[in-house]
Amino acid sequence: MKKILSLLLCVAMLFSLAIPALAADGEEDIAIAPYTVPADVAGKLVILHTNDVHGAVENYAKVATLKKMFEDAGANVLLVDAGDFSQGETYVSTSQGASAVELMNLVGYEAAAPGNHEFDYGYENLKTLVELAKFPVLAANVKFDGKLAFGNHVVIEKGDQKIGIFGLDTPETATKAHPAKIKGVTFDGGEELYAVAKAEVEALQAEKVDLIVCLSHLGIDNESAANGNRSIDMLTKVEGIDLLIDGHSHSTLEDMLAVTDATGKVGETVVTSTGTKIANVGVVIIDADKNITTENVPVEAIPETDETVAEAAQAVVDAVNELYGQVFAKSEVALNGERAPGNRTEETNLGDLICDAMVWQVTKDGGLDVDDDHVIAVTNGGGIRAAIAAGDITRQDVNKVLPFGNTVATIYIKGTALLEALEASTFCTPTAVGGFPQVSGINFSIDTAAAYDAGENYPDTTYAAPKSINRVTINSVNGKDFDTDATYAVITNDFVAAGGDTYYTFSTSENIVDTGVPLDEALMAFITEELDGVVGEAYAAPQGRITVKYVGLEAGQWYTAAAKNVMDKGLMTSTGNGFDAAGTVTRGTMVQVLYNMEGKPEVNNKMATFPDAQGKWYETAVRWAEQEGITQGNGAGAFNGEDALTRAELVAFLSRYAEKKGNTTVEEVNLLDYADGELLDTWAIPAFQWAVGSKVISGTGDNRLDPKGTADRAQLAQILTNYTDFFTAAK
Repeated sequence: MKKILSLLLCVAMLFSLAIPALAADGEEDIAIAPYTVPADVAGKLVILHTNDVHGAVENYAKVATLKKMFEDAGANVLLVDAGDFSQGETYVSTSQGASAVELMNLVGYEAAAPGNHEFDYGYENLKTLVELAKFPVLAANVKFDGKLAFGNHVVIEKGDQKIGIFGLDTPETATKAHPAKIKGVTFDGGEELYAVAKAEVEALQAEKVDLIVCLSHLGIDNESAANGNRSIDMLTKVEGIDLLIDGHSHSTLEDMLAVTDATGKVGETVVTSTGTKIANVGVVIIDADKNITTENVPVEAIPETDETVAEAAQAVVDAVNELYGQVFAKSEVALNGERAPGNRTEETNLGDLICDAMVWQVTKDGGLDVDDDHVIAVTNGGGIRAAIAAGDITRQDVNKVLPFGNTVATIYIKGTALLEALEASTFCTPTAVGGFPQVSGINFSIDTAAAYDAGENYPDTTYAAPKSINRVTINSVNGKDFDTDATYAVITNDFVAAGGDTYYTFSTSENIVDTGVPLDEALMAFITEELDGVVGEAYAAPQGRITVKYVGLEAGQWYTAAAKNVMDKGLMTSTGNGFDAAGTVTRGTMVQVLYNMEGKPEVNNKMATFPDAQGKWYETAVRWAEQEGITQGNGAGAFNGEDALTRAELVAFLSRYAEKKGNTTVEEVNLLDYADGELLDTWAIPAFQWAVGSKVISGTGDNRLDPKGTADRAQLAQILTNYTDFFTAAK
């Protein structure tokens, strides 16, 4: 009896290690617990912070509430922002940022750094916002005509402590903002950035401050790494900063932990960030001994809403909704507004639609200097800021997609310059970059296995010109052969035409014509006039204008087609070693893949019960998998996300997901037909019966299931492809 009981317990533990039973029907998700202020904060310094708010004005009332909660508990509270507060949703973009600043004044912000998007409406507009702000806007590395454009640092006293705060803005602003709108403005980067930061630290140390804080709109995006302009690059060169609050890359605290070996520090500097749109409010608590703790408080966890701020925000929302809320068209398909995988990494259906609209706008009345078959459109993927869901389309929906007020422009360039621009704008693909081209009238491919041959940086940009063309091949232009010596009319937006992002080459054109037609209005006119008010099935998927050839995928390998399939669908992504076919599949990888397959749905803020998953890159996926009953961890309160998966565990994960999706009807099979079928653990038998019966797996070459073998990325790609192929065909 003891032997049988031990066996049953062993089976239960193993099954729990892989995938648990689903939650009972009708069971509701547990609501997030209200946030409570720690009991011991009286007299301590508490820094609350936001970044990349991008117009989420409805959440400022929760920030105000959290601020008051800490003040009522006796803390010395300082509220700051790390940039990109004045652009994004129509609620702030229609006022060119003024409504955002007025709300920040009301909440009680005491310092902010400008982000690159603060310059979207021009330097003069930002100067107006700075005058409107009741808090200093700090950017020590931003100059106008060689002199400091704004404040560089400020010293704020809280209790008996002096806090020195200085700001930095990303040097990428030079090419991410409209060049014509920031003439005379420069952004120190690289070694100059480091020198500025060192000088700020020394200046604040001379003022005998107790704490040095950097409000950094630098971020940790890979595209910023080439020039050493990430916050984590700067911190390897600059000592003496106690706390860095970051923005720009929309990173969460978990993302910051991931790039700092889970320490949350670079050297002796604590780093933190909150994501975007005030999904979280950052809380930094500092005691008398300068011990620093960081936390992201989900906005839903803040129990009440400041009524004064909420009423002011609602007034802004109501006014904009009244102006922009009318329905003018509908879409029968969802249009992809994602960053990555999305408009910054690959062709999207929304990118296709926008570029087709640009061509239509310019060509509908004729008058171009080239034949129709030499007309194309190119727009930067980073300029596409939101999705459009299937259903009614309002002007506000379009304005969220295209919030910058750009106009449609035409440039005339030689084929060689066009090819160079595409090479420069895909230099890091498949890593996301804002310059990634969405196109119309042209078909080209990108070989990501080829190295980008970087030359000197383009003038006044952070992007390097290509010394040779290695990665991009233009296959055709409007169905005809591409000619390097021919002149092409490239329809684009005025930002790109002026050399924004990676498109310096476009600005060298001797013939640039700005139509003055706003890009969002061109898109709306195209939908209403050319498409008769309906975006139909023709835009259900990308139209095959861009082919991305992935790193590490050799032609003829058994897994190549499957790997391309799952990467094209965004289910798996490249690693630092390309596709890395032999790479181990971990538990964390598996839940992230399933979460990707589900479409990355929003997850309520019930915190995961697995402490070891918190702060990891797969935390959101684990929270989703736990709430969906796809995992209960290892049965002992941990998730063990770094552990390698066996093939049996992989199949069990997928079978649970399939059960959730209703994909359970399969052929009957006899697992004893396999050489190791009789060796299967009891808990794994149902999962393998499902997997073999649905043709998700077919075994190894020697007629084995190999349940205890370690799963690799090539196997996972093939299994995912088999799964999607089988159940799509079965519908």
